[in-house]
Amino acid sequence: MTAKKTALQEERLKTLSGFDVKRIYTGEDSETNYDKDLGEPGKFPFTRGVYETMYREKLWTMRLFSGFGTPEQTNRRLKYLIAHGQTGLSIAFHMPTLVGYNSDHPLSAGEVGKVGVAVDSLKDMEILFDGIKLDEVTTSMTINGPACAVWAFYIAAAENQGANRKELRGTIQNDVLKEYTAQKTWIFPPEPGLRLVVDTIEFASKELPKWHPVSISGYHIREAGSTATQELAFTLADGLCYVDSCIERGLSINDFCPRLSFFFNSHNDFFEEIAKYRAARRIWAKEMKKRNGNEQSQKLRFHTQTAGCTLTAQQPLNNIVRVTMQALAAVLGGTQSLHTNSYDEALALPTDESAKLALRTQQIIAYESGVTKTVDPLGGSYYIEWLTNRMEEEAYGGGVLKCIEKNFFQSEIAKSAYEYQKAVDENREKIVGVNCFQTDERQIKILKISSKVRKVQSKKLSLLRKHRDNDAVRNALDALVESAKTGENIMPPTICAVESYCTVGEICSSLAKVFGEHKSNVF
Repeated sequence: MTAKKTALQEERLKTLSGFDVKRIYTGEDSETNYDKDLGEPGKFPFTRGVYETMYREKLWTMRLFSGFGTPEQTNRRLKYLIAHGQTGLSIAFHMPTLVGYNSDHPLSAGEVGKVGVAVDSLKDMEILFDGIKLDEVTTSMTINGPACAVWAFYIAAAENQGANRKELRGTIQNDVLKEYTAQKTWIFPPEPGLRLVVDTIEFASKELPKWHPVSISGYHIREAGSTATQELAFTLADGLCYVDSCIERGLSINDFCPRLSFFFNSHNDFFEEIAKYRAARRIWAKEMKKRNGNEQSQKLRFHTQTAGCTLTAQQPLNNIVRVTMQALAAVLGGTQSLHTNSYDEALALPTDESAKLALRTQQIIAYESGVTKTVDPLGGSYYIEWLTNRMEEEAYGGGVLKCIEKNFFQSEIAKSAYEYQKAVDENREKIVGVNCFQTDERQIKILKISSKVRKVQSKKLSLLRKHRDNDAVRNALDALVESAKTGENIMPPTICAVESYCTVGEICSSLAKVFGEHKSNVF
């Protein structure tokens, strides 16, 4: 055996976060005190799960991320998935909505309906959920910079159906801090961006007590190239920043914290991912206890999505295996909600059939694998407990806004992404079908979004502007600007603006007059 081959073998005996992995683990490695470090499921520090019976009593929510083309097209996809057993909704918005533009904005050309559904106004939101009772489903919406406007669309659409806002259940992602370090679909600078998040948390605690007003998202941090440890550390740091900002606002921790939720990635390193979720619960419980949070505030509840960045365009059917493994890790780690990627997503948005197969993957794990019969089935494994402890040790840090300003998070993620890609390029990290076991490709059917979607949405906007009360629109936008200036909670005037049929572009551009727009200093 050559020295070079030995070195390559040794390098592979690491987790994706770079932790050296021993040949075998014993009780001397884990050094775990059951009562202090684990506890019973549903009890502090919640390492083994946030609920006493976990999936024995209630399965995780099966929530496939869906959205493309027009609201009418996505409405049909939502109904299709509901008919096949999906238990929660999750909406993907197209790029113009994510950055606060209307579909007819010049910069929206070429992007309308391509990576999500086009939603420009309350009218679109009503079409999106036509025939779906919003007081009978839970809905997750991946929206950040314009979250206050899109959430207002949803609230108004539900109330127009006759729903009571206090009964609405769901989540807006609304995690603007991670936008500056990972996903980059920001609008406003960090400080006003943070203020808007606190506004929504405050409003939810008073007006929508069953709603999750923020989903603190490690998913996009991981997709940008971070390690599992960085994902854990940076995400929890963002969460603590939101909590501390709300406390500074004068909110009582136990009035808002139980409705905060998290969103994690599930990547390929099976055991490391499981340990990450267990460590996240334990760290959050300890931190909330320090801040006098009660038992409900100490519980970290999270949604998981399988790792989009691991999907390959080469041999796309291999992605079915990857997604199954990642989904199983999320379940064994105790997730409350799960999205499974479709095998064709490295090529295009999912077709009906590929989306159904992704849903069936969850259903087979839930009903056929047996892993739901006992809580935390890997708890007590010497390796799992060692990894959980190691993840917790590595995760602590702080000072989110300063870290963003100094590009600390961004540079750390970039370094990790570079090192991983370098390992793939040098064949030290194997990806089946990409740098090993290559074969001739077979074409698969993919979903194609027509360029006509922009014309459809632009026509809708033209008719909307023609038939709405434009005096009411101007008054509503003036009131919104005034609230932004005075520091009043932004949600009430935003809902008024939405009910006057102001568009997402009009609302965001009005707020930008007060807050300005964020310009990244990272090139």
